[in-house]
Amino acid sequence: MERCRRVAITLEQCWHAVPGGTARAALGSVGALQRFTELDLVGVSARHRGLPKAAWVPTIPVTQLGLPRLALYESWHRLRRPSVERATGPVDVIHATGMAMPPPSVPIVATVHDLAFLRDPSQFTRRGVSFFHRAIDLAKRDAQIIVCPSQATIDECISHGFDHSRLRLVPWGIDPAAVDQSMIDGMRARFGLHGRYVLWAGTIEPRKNLPVLLDAFEGIKDRSITLVLAGPKGWNEQLDQRLARLGSRVLQVGFVEPEILAALQTDADIFCFPSRQEGFGLPVLEAMAQRTAVITSSGTSTEEVVGDCGVVVDPSDVETLRSEIDRLLADDVERARLGRAGFDRAVSAFTWETTARKLEQAYNEALS
Repeated sequence: MERCRRVAITLEQCWHAVPGGTARAALGSVGALQRFTELDLVGVSARHRGLPKAAWVPTIPVTQLGLPRLALYESWHRLRRPSVERATGPVDVIHATGMAMPPPSVPIVATVHDLAFLRDPSQFTRRGVSFFHRAIDLAKRDAQIIVCPSQATIDECISHGFDHSRLRLVPWGIDPAAVDQSMIDGMRARFGLHGRYVLWAGTIEPRKNLPVLLDAFEGIKDRSITLVLAGPKGWNEQLDQRLARLGSRVLQVGFVEPEILAALQTDADIFCFPSRQEGFGLPVLEAMAQRTAVITSSGTSTEEVVGDCGVVVDPSDVETLRSEIDRLLADDVERARLGRAGFDRAVSAFTWETTARKLEQAYNEALS
């Protein structure tokens, strides 16, 4: 088998207004490949005047093609040019880490995070759905290997016509963050946060299922508990009436830096993430790695992540979600047990070294 030496990695999502999980996964994978392989890595993006926001700056050199994002994506998908190698120089493999599919001047490994746009197109813009359909068609046709972060996504891909022999399971990894009491005190002071709280984190968009979480939280028994929502506003989600009913019982902190998010996760009584669909569920894994008890959705990739080390509920069942929040808030022993079990599972089953090794193997397979 020919060995891969140089990989071009698409990193355009780092410049998105809301980079989200695809950017976090791509940057985590780049870091893992740097730490655990000897591959020569080069990023590629559309044309930009400056760097991404500080939290999203890649740790590898990024070369830029001459077109701005929308023009580049249109040219890639309709005209199948320009070649990535016009910016990067010669490479052995291209890793398309987002939905945009570059032309196959060399073998391509493509990451498919999820196919949420097929399950419920109403959650996306018409333009977005059209773009995603074209990207998936091109991935089916042109990618030698498709990597997916969960078995749930692999199953979706198979049901939508992907060749199962080209699909590879490559979960993301986790590096538990070190959090001390001074960091927690600083975080609480910054947000004016007092007392116990339930945490949710992610990009505010329809599939995150925040209306169900807000409805469940509205009726919990202990009205002194705060619900903290951490993450940027995304699209197509109208929550104003529900938030108004909850008033000061909900604290929206917006996007926070990784170290602040880790402090929020560590100090939370519960991390509650009843998303309807995820490609993986990195927020769940991060909370587990901070020893926080997790409630998440049954029948999804997040159930794969949490295993038997958390509580899973039907994401459409407001009453059961409310009941489980009440139960865990009242049971210190069970929360501590779940926190310990979740941590053990996170650090043993989800390592960045495993991610790096599996990606390197996928690159080598693409060349064979």
